[in-house]
Amino acid sequence: MSDQIYQAPMVRRATPNFRVIAMIVACAMLMENVDATVLATALPTMARDFGVSAPAMSIALTSYLLSLAIFIPASGRMADSFGSRTVFRSAIAVFVIGSIFCAFAPTLSFLVLARLLQGIGGAMMMPVGRLVLMRSVARKDMVSAMSWLLVPALIGPIVGPPLGGFIVTYLDWRWIFYINVPIGIIGMIFVSIYIDELKGKATGPFDTIGFILSGISLGSMLFGFELSSHDGEGSFSIFLIAIGLLFGIAYLRHARNHPAPIMDFSLMKVPSFGTSVIAGSLTRITQGAQPFLLPLLFQIGFGLSAAAAGQIIISTALGALFMKPLAKAVFRRLGFRRSLVLNGIIGTIGYGLCAAFRPDWSMPLIFIILVLSAFFMSFQFTAYNTIAYDEIGPERMSSATSFYTTFQQLMLSLGICLGALALHGSMTVNGNLVPQLGDFSAAFIVVAVISLTATFWNLRFSPTAGAEISGHAAKAGSGAGH
Repeated sequence: MSDQIYQAPMVRRATPNFRVIAMIVACAMLMENVDATVLATALPTMARDFGVSAPAMSIALTSYLLSLAIFIPASGRMADSFGSRTVFRSAIAVFVIGSIFCAFAPTLSFLVLARLLQGIGGAMMMPVGRLVLMRSVARKDMVSAMSWLLVPALIGPIVGPPLGGFIVTYLDWRWIFYINVPIGIIGMIFVSIYIDELKGKATGPFDTIGFILSGISLGSMLFGFELSSHDGEGSFSIFLIAIGLLFGIAYLRHARNHPAPIMDFSLMKVPSFGTSVIAGSLTRITQGAQPFLLPLLFQIGFGLSAAAAGQIIISTALGALFMKPLAKAVFRRLGFRRSLVLNGIIGTIGYGLCAAFRPDWSMPLIFIILVLSAFFMSFQFTAYNTIAYDEIGPERMSSATSFYTTFQQLMLSLGICLGALALHGSMTVNGNLVPQLGDFSAAFIVVAVISLTATFWNLRFSPTAGAEISGHAAKAGSGAGH
């Protein structure tokens, strides 16, 4: 019996293909991404059931964001202490339990508390899921695995609205949360079977003060960014962002003197990681703004129904899927640096073309442009998410994944904020009470120009960055030998 117990982990490690592990992690993230966007569609119906105004329901979204901001930084330390499999499986369980409470919520206050609980699970799922992948997949398979992992992040915001519309129209809004239960249970079973328990080495005491400071800072900023897209909330959102910045400065002062800070900014000194964080953050501003601006453009600017707009926006999911099988071959051919520079320019210009969209354009042409833009952007994020960890040692991997995921979430929210500010700014300048086509054009151009500045950072990657992962240097080396 003891021999069987000892052999079990050995069998499990030898069995799973990297695609299996990537898909397990990706499905958990898809559940989370779809849940967030489905909910947005159902808010007016939920408001009627709870007897509150539709704008009051926005707290159901922001409470979840608040949980993410507070708990994402602690995820790496949790994985080191209790093991990545245990924390990942527990995160799915907490998310599912939170979903059940959301489904049974009799009041808005109860729903907000349930969303906070759900957010704790979501905060652990994102970075720990990525950590599981980084620790379980060979470097030569990392590009392919990461491209699988990226699909839910791109598909979730696209699939969510039409699915939410279907559930609200034909079922009950509570099914938004019920559908997470079977998916989560299956996920926990597969995590138990296919993913090994891996722990990191704790380098010092848990950073309680840093956890509080970073939580207040990130929570205030995320909450502030989210509120900035709501009419009449401008002053409060600026106040929250200012609070976030002040506590952020206090955290940085604290982190200098702590042996194991909850967010380790010394990681930014690692060339490939620091450059990927900065360049990826600039590019994610466009990625965050698109799901906010495109549906508004098609519904308000073009006069299309929500269903028709949703059908067009599905193009971005298709672009992400088409990219997946090609990424590895492109990196092998061009290397990371050249791929990031060329692809970043093409992808950003593609999204910038949205500024030229007009109702008299052919819908198939608009669809094709969005498919191609999403293709290049999906490729870009696969590259950033892979190259970031090229020079990170195993002992810092958990800290790096929680750090990277924190900034990723922050910048997607900032993208919504900047898209909304640019749209409202153009409306103010032009004296429009309702956004016109020119206002949408201005907003698309602003976010595209910001993301285009990532090119300067992409040029700072070493020409040999990620050579072992891409296989590009080995090819170049063999050619040099002749």
